[in-house]
Parts: sequence; C-alpha cells; structure tokens
Amino acid sequence: MKKRALISVYDKEGILEFAQFLVTKGIEIISTGGTYRYLRDNRIPVIEVSEITQFPEILDGRVKTLHPVIHGGILAIRDNQHHMNKIGEHNINTIDFVIVNLYPFFQKVKENLTFEAKVEFIDIGGPTMLRAAAKNFQDVVVICDKNDYKIVQEQMNQTDITLDLKRRLAGKVFNLISAYDGAISQFMLNEAYPAFYNASFMKNKTLRYGENPHQSASFYSNTMVDGAMNTFDILNGKELSYNNLKDVDIAWKAVSDFEEPACCALKHNTPCGFAIGKNSFDAYIKAYEVDPTSIFGGIVSFNRKVTKEVAEEMIKIFLEVIAAPEYDNDALNILRTKKKLHVIKFNNKPQDTHTLVSVDGGILVQSEDRKFIDDLKIVTKLKPTDAQMKDLLFAMRVVKFVKSNAIVVAHNGVAVGIGGGQVNRIWPALDALKRGKRATVLASDAFFPFRDVVDEAAKYGIQAIIQPGGSLKDQDSIDASNEHQMVMVFTGVRHFKH
Repeated sequence: MKKRALISVYDKEGILEFAQFLVTKGIEIISTGGTYRYLRDNRIPVIEVSEITQFPEILDGRVKTLHPVIHGGILAIRDNQHHMNKIGEHNINTIDFVIVNLYPFFQKVKENLTFEAKVEFIDIGGPTMLRAAAKNFQDVVVICDKNDYKIVQEQMNQTDITLDLKRRLAGKVFNLISAYDGAISQFMLNEAYPAFYNASFMKNKTLRYGENPHQSASFYSNTMVDGAMNTFDILNGKELSYNNLKDVDIAWKAVSDFEEPACCALKHNTPCGFAIGKNSFDAYIKAYEVDPTSIFGGIVSFNRKVTKEVAEEMIKIFLEVIAAPEYDNDALNILRTKKKLHVIKFNNKPQDTHTLVSVDGGILVQSEDRKFIDDLKIVTKLKPTDAQMKDLLFAMRVVKFVKSNAIVVAHNGVAVGIGGGQVNRIWPALDALKRGKRATVLASDAFFPFRDVVDEAAKYGIQAIIQPGGSLKDQDSIDASNEHQMVMVFTGVRHFKH
C-alpha cells in the first residue's frame, strides 16, 4: 500500500520544499482547500481530500477532514489485524504523515476584531487531525511545527524515522494544542478564576541561567496579551538574564504608575532610588542622589524619553539595564559606547491583569495591585498642606513596589529613604529614616499595630504619615501623631509585596 501524507497548513512557509521531498520518496499527498490549491499551482502532485472522502467541503470550509475515511486512515493501528481488516472493508487507505499547522488564533485574538471574527480563527479540523495522529504516533509521523520539516527530512534521508522522534513530535502536538485550547478557553470564558487554570504561554527564549548559574531558566510569552515584557526591543547589549527580566519588569511597572516624568533606580527587585521631576534628567539626578552606592550595577527605568543629557550622566557609572519608552539618537549613540549595557525600549505599558506565583504543587493567582486608595481620610488634628499631600501620595505609590514591610520617606517628589523586606516594621522604618534625613513625609504599605514607627519618625523630623489604617490600635498611632504635631492620613488600602 502506497504511503500517504495529509498536508493542511495555514502558514505555508517551507511546505512546498517539504512536499517536493515527500514526492521524491514516493509518498502520495492529499490536501485541503488553500493548501491543495497552493501545492497544485506549484506543480506538486496532490489529491484533494474531497476526492478521497467522496464528500464536498461544506459550511464554508468548516467541515472537510472530519470524516471516517480520513480519521480511520490516521488512527488505524498497523499491527492490529482487526483495525487493518476493518479499514480494508471500507476501502480506507492509511495516512502515514499528518502535516498540519493551525489557524493563527494566538495572533488574531489580540487584534482589533469582533468577537465573531475571532471565533472564526478557532481551528477545529486541524487540532482533531493532529490529536489523532499524535495518539497513533507509533504509526504516523505528525508535524505541527514548520521547524521540524528539516529534522524529519534529514532522518528520512539517513534511515527510517525513529520511534523516539515520532514520540517527540507527538508530544509537541499535545503541548501546542493544550496552549491553543487554553487561549480559547480564556477568550470564551473571560473569567479570572475558572475551575481549571488554562494559562497559555509560548517559549520566547532559553535564558543563560536562572537566579544563579546552576539553575536553568526560560522566558515564556503570554499568547493572549501584547504586554510590556514580551514586546520590548533590545537596542544595545546581549540578551537579558533571568534576574534582568525580573528587575526590569518591576522597574517599568513602577515608573508606569506615574503621570509625571519619573525615574526608578532598582536593585534586587526593589527600588533603591525613585524620583519624579521636570524631565528624565531631573528625575534621574534626584533618584541617583538617593543612594549612589546601591544604584551601581542596577536597573534604571524612565517613563519619558532618554535624552543626550541624561545618557551622559548614566554612562559615568556601571549599570546593567536602562529602560525607557523612547531615546533620542544622540542618547543611543552615547549608551552604545558601553557594549555590555542593556538598553531596552518598551513599546507597551504593563497589561497583565493577574500575577502568578508558583508554590510546590500549585500556583497562586491574584489580581494585579491596581487599586491605590479606597477612602482617603485625614485622622489627625493637623491637616496636610497641598505640598505634603502631593508627597504623601508620591511616597505611597513608591511603596507599592517595595518589599514588605515597606517604608518610604520622601520630600519634594524624591524617595530619599527606602526600607523593606524585613520581618517587622520598625527595622525598615529605621533604615529609611536614617538614610532619608531630608524627608518630611513617611508612607507605610500596612497599618501600624503600635505607635513605635510614629515615635521614631518624629525624631527624624517627619511631618506627615500615610498608611492604610485598619489596626485595632489605630488610635494609638493617631494619638502619637497628635502628640508630635504630625499629620496622619489613612488610605483604606494596603500594598503588601511579599
């Protein structure tokens, strides 16, 4: 019995050459719709599927390969005599190669199309053929990735296709279809927390290593969202590392939270300097001066264009990554004099609605921390001035991106002292206050269970404090603030970042 290959591909790159190769190996080709016409027009001997099934394509092409003649030929186990007798009774020929790639749902779901138009890019026949062939991988070579044409061709030129390769190709099918179905599930359900969490991510690149050189790592892109981290451009330097990607994600989210020109200097996933200013240069100088030591070897991000002026300042020190939405040509030329400096251009604002964190045996899923203030209340006798309120809100925005227990002290749009990542609130408060001696306001990511932070803040000249409130002992910290003639403001929203 002559071997047959069923070819049905949306992406036709490389298929003509592979089909020509199969023909030279004596393999008969059957095909559908657009693929059939493409092969025929390029003089590849090809049989239309409807000629095999003796049934025309119907429902605008929705039904063409969903037929026992096709699936019997794919699913028959060659070593099972009952199977072979049965397909013989029905004059069904075996299909030995299934080469299919799918309608581009991953791409189309992100485009500005109607719901109905997107539904039309949900492939039915393709996944069905692929699943059938992958289940029967010991007898059928299944290819869903055009990059595998060459691998199969090379092995066929050397020997028979090995069972190991057949199994790996089948595994790739189920890997693809699970992500494809996961994306469709998210699209159709549009639920934050469905019964089964069907995340759909595609491998973007293999990273050199993880957090440490002995750990392996890869970066996967969300197939449903063109977010900040899967659409940026690298304008200088080699590929980003695992730690670079984690850090630049937080740095970009932090500056994107501000309308004013902002600069975030970040190290080990937490800000070490943060400022808003008249422009990127002004914000950078202020952020740098917060902590000239920690910024060394760190990440610097902006929410405005990087100009020549700020580029000249930044190359004076060693930085790992600079990230911004735009650079002028002079700035790029200056930054590119440092060959190892990663220069990143962000093309999108942060898009994620939820964060995922792995735990042993599962994942934790939560909505992004987008709520800022619930109910702003001034709870002390003294009321904040306009300048103080502006600084309080600035400091609280910075707090969102500092590890808990987070304390930020600020003055005139500069986070002059940042403390966090400690197991109690007084230690980061002392860290921030000692470093931020010019500070006039203090922000905390959570409420104060005791008055100790207020008392310490008073010693360093803090005039106003912002915190969520909600402690059983809120009155203690309010009383302390009144005693020290300080302002205290409650937001009603905490911003833990564990």
